[in-house]
Amino acid sequence: MPEPLSFPPPPKRGPVLRGLLALLRGVLTVFVVVDELLRPLYRPLLRWIAGLRVMKRLEETVAGLPRPLVLVALAVPFAIAEPLKIFGLVLFAREQFWAGLAVTAFAHLMSFVFVERIYEAGREKLLSYPWFAWIMGQVVRVRDRVLGWVRATAAYGFAVRVRDRARDWWRTVSA
Repeated sequence: MPEPLSFPPPPKRGPVLRGLLALLRGVLTVFVVVDELLRPLYRPLLRWIAGLRVMKRLEETVAGLPRPLVLVALAVPFAIAEPLKIFGLVLFAREQFWAGLAVTAFAHLMSFVFVERIYEAGREKLLSYPWFAWIMGQVVRVRDRVLGWVRATAAYGFAVRVRDRARDWWRTVSA
């Protein structure tokens, strides 16, 4: 079993940097907490979509592609979805709430459905590129650190308790 990573102690930070880090932690906490609270709503939809025959065929097709084409198959929906997310934020900034919500929801759905399914179907081939494996390793490392950082907050603990109570309540009501 590999030894856990140990990090050197962080350098002393001034008040401005501490304030910025606190703001970043707050923003990340909000995003993670919202995801935790909304996951019970969108996960069943994603499972249903992933179970559709057309999605199964897409995954089989991607799995059968040569390595470079798997990379292209992943890049195309990614290159569409990510700019759409930014465009959705621009619409929100322009106070076009419903349009921003629709674009952002569509972009996230596209990411969840197509990018995730293509990645999973072609994961082995994609990770055979050393540069891609390195990038994914960095993404996972950063994600795990951020989640650990957020999960240590009182807000996250509160959200998990609320989520669990809501689940318990729903089970008693629907039983």
